[in-house]
Amino acid sequence: MNDIPADLLGGNSVLLLLAVFLIIVVLLGVKIVPQSQKFVVERFGRLQSVLGPGINFIVPFLDRVRHRVSILERQLPTASQDAITSDNVLVQVDTSVFYRILEPEKTVYRIRDVDAAISTTVAGIVRSGIGEMELDEVQSNRQQLIAKIKQQVADAVDDWGIEVTRAEILDVNLDNATREAMLQQLNAERARRAQVTEAEGKRRAVELAADAELYAAEQTAKARRISADAEAYATQVVAKAIAENGLEAAQYQVALKQVEALTAVGEGEGKQTIILPANALDAFGDAFKLLKGKP
Repeated sequence: MNDIPADLLGGNSVLLLLAVFLIIVVLLGVKIVPQSQKFVVERFGRLQSVLGPGINFIVPFLDRVRHRVSILERQLPTASQDAITSDNVLVQVDTSVFYRILEPEKTVYRIRDVDAAISTTVAGIVRSGIGEMELDEVQSNRQQLIAKIKQQVADAVDDWGIEVTRAEILDVNLDNATREAMLQQLNAERARRAQVTEAEGKRRAVELAADAELYAAEQTAKARRISADAEAYATQVVAKAIAENGLEAAQYQVALKQVEALTAVGEGEGKQTIILPANALDAFGDAFKLLKGKP
């Protein structure tokens, strides 16, 4: 009777050990990878596979998760490096680079310190790029320089399984002497532009005045031409009238002009006394006689 509990206890121990073993196997064989990570699995020290987000299965006791790599975008600390432009100006450039790991198996086996390697690469590329540009170009073509840095860094880190998502030049600092020299140059350029603008304004004013005088002269000449045309037409009409009606038409025109002249004299302002020639009244009579056709 005493052997039966011992057999039962021994059988339960085996089942218990078997259950514990199965639990361990499940824990070792099933790996749940977060969305923001990738797991690098090794078998006997060699790369076996890369586990993506979700539930994954590996061979227990043979496979081992050696590296847990974050695939989130990372930002390198802001780095400052000195560089010399092509016109021999020393500048200090502050840069920042954003990257993410796409292929962890390349990153963990090809490079030890990713951040340091990228920082060194960026520093060399920045110095090389700025060395090919003048200071004015560095200041005005910053976007072009940023694009160049990003492309060259991306090409350099491609073998490490890394993608450079963004590269930024935060600031370009100059020493005090260079800054003062640039300020003086800027003030001189502003003064030159002001003088040029003033000269352009004066030249434009002279041109407008000349155009106005030319326009006035053209209008005066046009008025004179119209007056001459009218006088010629009147002369032509008088000549035609003389040719058709004889001397009476000419006498009538002369008498009419005398009447118009006397009328104008009489309409003048501030004239209390008007002195008329002796034959002034005869001019009116001659005009009416000629109008009636009586000489």
